[in-house]
Amino acid sequence: MSTFAEYERFDALGLAELVRRREVSPLELVEAAIERIEARNPQINAVVHTMFNQARQAAQGELPDGPFRGAPFLVKDLLAMVAGAPTSYATRLLRHNTPSIDSELVRRWKAAGLVIIGKTNTSEFGYTPWTEPELFGPTRNPYDLTRTAGGSSGGSGAAVAARLTPMASGGDGGGSIRVPASANGVFGFKPTRGRNPVGPVYYELWEGCVSEHALTRSVRDSAALLDATEGMDIGAPYTAPPKERPYLEEVGRDPGKLRIAYTAQALIGVDAPPPDAECLRGLQATVKLLEGLGHEVIEAAPPIQREALALAFMTMICGQAWNDILETAETAGKKPARHDFELSTWVSGMVGKAFSAADYVRATRFLGKSARAIGQFFTEYDALLTPTLPTPPFLIGAMQPTESERLLLDTLAALHAGKLLTAFDLVRPFALKTFTLIRYLAPFNVTGQPAMSMPLHWTPEGLPVGMHFVGRFGDEATLFHLAGQLEQAQPWAERAPML
Repeated sequence: MSTFAEYERFDALGLAELVRRREVSPLELVEAAIERIEARNPQINAVVHTMFNQARQAAQGELPDGPFRGAPFLVKDLLAMVAGAPTSYATRLLRHNTPSIDSELVRRWKAAGLVIIGKTNTSEFGYTPWTEPELFGPTRNPYDLTRTAGGSSGGSGAAVAARLTPMASGGDGGGSIRVPASANGVFGFKPTRGRNPVGPVYYELWEGCVSEHALTRSVRDSAALLDATEGMDIGAPYTAPPKERPYLEEVGRDPGKLRIAYTAQALIGVDAPPPDAECLRGLQATVKLLEGLGHEVIEAAPPIQREALALAFMTMICGQAWNDILETAETAGKKPARHDFELSTWVSGMVGKAFSAADYVRATRFLGKSARAIGQFFTEYDALLTPTLPTPPFLIGAMQPTESERLLLDTLAALHAGKLLTAFDLVRPFALKTFTLIRYLAPFNVTGQPAMSMPLHWTPEGLPVGMHFVGRFGDEATLFHLAGQLEQAQPWAERAPML
């Protein structure tokens, strides 16, 4: 027997409004989400850990009277810790790692009235912008099960697109909210650095490049959720500029005439092939849409040393990878060993081990200088428009190393760290291939600026193609103004995969 058949018609705020009007109970919403997870998740592999009993208990208890009271919610299985539920980071040694505390962000989600119903799939430690971990297997795109759901928040993106829940959490260190938003045809928003908390376990993440928030079906859900969670927590190293009014109010406000730059030029990496024709069509169509709405749209791009930025970012990530390997092994009471980690993670970590402290500092200082230079560009423009990705969702496995590349990586994995440093040039092609995919996204993790992917274009085959907007540091308001206007002008809420 179907439970609450109209569940999929509503976003999270809409479901909470039904609860407030006593037209449906939180338990009925939880059962509707469970029904869809059980029916659809075997096809897409978005949810890797269920919390059905805990969700039922919470739904029948005294939920906080927050803006999302009773709405089901999924949490990415990375960074955000839910007390009593595994947080595996999609790595083998942590499969049964069960924190005893909630992250501050999780605490705020619960205070907003959300009912957490499970954890979603991710790549190992979130290092790749596709979701194909060896531990849980690939997450599949609900619009085409042979194609990627993106990453690293691919499980969350696929879950929202498949209508399992109206929202799901994500973290974005190089595009990991915006990539799956594009691949799955949903709205993905990365807040300003310091806007959302990362404590109490973490001080900062990837030198401040990571921001956590959510993938949603509607713009207003994203805005209201950020209203519920934003603000520094105890011990935070920095905070974002204060907002003028609730973000939910910004969604309905007229943005006025904005000055918007746009480009299809790669912003990081080298030797990038041109974007797919559908991505360029989407970009041009969005430019025309913006002009029709009265905005001034100018072709321009920020000044970026693309290869140097990619290599500095890679140096930082490799250092982080080695630390993740060490901390994970320590948590498991083991010495670091190749067989406990995916090959690409291990090789990245060994390269990171080979770098000196001075190498790491030099890289992070270059990232900081780049952020200053990019910030100057936004003194002339209210926003920047690019495609989110240079391609529609690609086939699962397409970004994995070839047999010959895997043999080379296996060889590198067997070398001592000192020799790996001399082999750095051999690793670069794999890193630059990843940067080709996130060519429009990663620079704005470095700068800490807010950015969003909107499902404004679709291929003739029905695959989603996201359009990417970047705002000034601390200026989520302008992005929500613009997002609300575009959502109204070109709505996507009725689009849904046939599962």
